[in-house]
Amino acid sequence: MDGRDFSGRDVVKALTKNRFYIVDRTGSHVKLRYEHPTNDDDIRVVSVPMHGSLDTGTLRSIADQAGARDFDAFCRWVDRQA
Repeated sequence: MDGRDFSGRDVVKALTKNRFYIVDRTGSHVKLRYEHPTNDDDIRVVSVPMHGSLDTGTLRSIADQAGARDFDAFCRWVDRQA
């Protein structure tokens, strides 16, 4: 994989390895949810389009929804998980 060229499947795979779980699938989008184990106020919902290649803007939006503070670090992390 080259830096930021990820499919929706790659991103879902990486997120499910980090306490996110699939809660819904509507059309070509998968919705995942994260609940922090000790902080009940920390709940995140992420929608991932299951496309072959995600645009950078879409990937940035997913990173924001997932709570990533550093987009480049998020991309490196997804690359390692996929």
